[in-house]
Amino acid sequence: MVHEWALAEAIVKRLEEVAREAPVSSAVIAVGELQGVDIEILTFALNELKKSTKLESSLLLIEKEPAELECSTCEYRWEFGSSGLSEEEREAIHYVPELAHAFIRCPRCGSPDFRIVRGRGVWIKDVKLGG
Repeated sequence: MVHEWALAEAIVKRLEEVAREAPVSSAVIAVGELQGVDIEILTFALNELKKSTKLESSLLLIEKEPAELECSTCEYRWEFGSSGLSEEEREAIHYVPELAHAFIRCPRCGSPDFRIVRGRGVWIKDVKLGG
């Protein structure tokens, strides 16, 4: 929960900087699937922290970005969600991403050598300005 509040504070701070130039009517915050962020807590934190700021009437939307993996051997791409992992394995990968190679193999060639193409991080994806 502390993690989500810290992220929300950083997002609100950045959006307040943008709001100095022009009112922010809405913003889309992207959250990578592998980031392990509780969307409900982040949403609540954003809504609480924007109160009594220039963002109070701004619509802040959260969009989850699916994680995509690419095999380094055959270049096949697949979504993390289709890897058939248990909840415990997913949790382990969230805390130690390097463990992914112990649990996941390329669905096409079976190689454990892959990279995460997308699905990590939290960022402000889009901002709409105006009153």
